[in-house]
Amino acid sequence: MSFPLWSILIAGLLPWLTILPAKFSRDFDNSDPRDPSYWKDGFRKRARAAESNGLEAFPLYAVSVLIALAYGGDPDWISKLCGLFIAMRLLYIACYWLDRAALRSLVWFIGLICTVALFSSPAWS
Repeated sequence: MSFPLWSILIAGLLPWLTILPAKFSRDFDNSDPRDPSYWKDGFRKRARAAESNGLEAFPLYAVSVLIALAYGGDPDWISKLCGLFIAMRLLYIACYWLDRAALRSLVWFIGLICTVALFSSPAWS
């Protein structure tokens, strides 16, 4: 199986990995994991927001990879875009965790450009 297909799995798992460090606390109650008061501020709030954004970004990314592959986009270009997207998502998560809003927005935009480039890649091949 090719890297672009594996990247769909990676992108799909990243939101859950994003939130995981925020759950490592004595205060976390697994019987009420969505308790709004637990997620209301600081690192936990940012981790939850990063998770939500990852879940929002995933469908368009996954569809874009499948369209690029199914409709004859250049495989090397597709792999590079997928790698860049995953790298940007990892950097995006780090920016959210570390509260670096300006850099986070730039990284998000680069990820969006990757997704659009994947979707439209068959048109240039």
